[in-house]
Amino acid sequence: MTEQEDPHPQPVRRRRILASLRASFLTGLVVVMPIGLTLWLIWTVTGWIDGVVLPFIPAQWRPDKYMGVNLRGVGVIIFLVFTIIMGWMAKGFFGRSLLNWGEDMVDRMPVVRSIYNGIKQIAETVFAQNEATFDRACMFEYPRMGIWAIGFVSTKARGELAEKIPHGETILSVFLPTTPNPTSGYLLYVPESDVIYLDMSVEDAAKLIISAGLVYPTAPLVGSAAAAKAVAKAKARAAAKTPAS
Repeated sequence: MTEQEDPHPQPVRRRRILASLRASFLTGLVVVMPIGLTLWLIWTVTGWIDGVVLPFIPAQWRPDKYMGVNLRGVGVIIFLVFTIIMGWMAKGFFGRSLLNWGEDMVDRMPVVRSIYNGIKQIAETVFAQNEATFDRACMFEYPRMGIWAIGFVSTKARGELAEKIPHGETILSVFLPTTPNPTSGYLLYVPESDVIYLDMSVEDAAKLIISAGLVYPTAPLVGSAAAAKAVAKAKARAAAKTPAS
């Protein structure tokens, strides 16, 4: 008497093949998507810069006239060379004098003055070379006690803010980014005793925020004694503020 064979061997085998193909596709997608999006972004930004810069270049000086091919990236090279030359000139006496004269002219234009000063402040903050910005990641209780948020310490409060904030200790200006877009957020002034500095770098903290808590540092550090002490202080402060039942 022969053994009974599986009446449906083909559907089971087909499901296994489809499951294997699906797993391979998802794995390939994880590998290909970052590379593809990065190349697409570089290609798009390069084309946009070329489209802005090349119209200012005379036609007889463009490489495509001699090579017969429109090379992508020529505008980027011209922009970089022009920016380096402008930066070198701005460091000299003549360049500084010309820049001060131009800014004096802009200050006399009501609408243009506001736009120029705003863009200048943003550029000086982002590309500042003399001061470190967002060099420490931290966490603090926000929006209420018991809930923790990750932020970036920028500077200590100065001037009128430091004088008028009713607190008897150092006040830090902390940028609280939003998820998944860390370029927007809130500027908060937090007492230094309420801030717990993190051992992770600013880049790792940014990855954590962008991924909504899915991507942690590859080599997480064990909390230092100072961090443990700060956590204990925060718990003690929270217990002191909680009314006894």
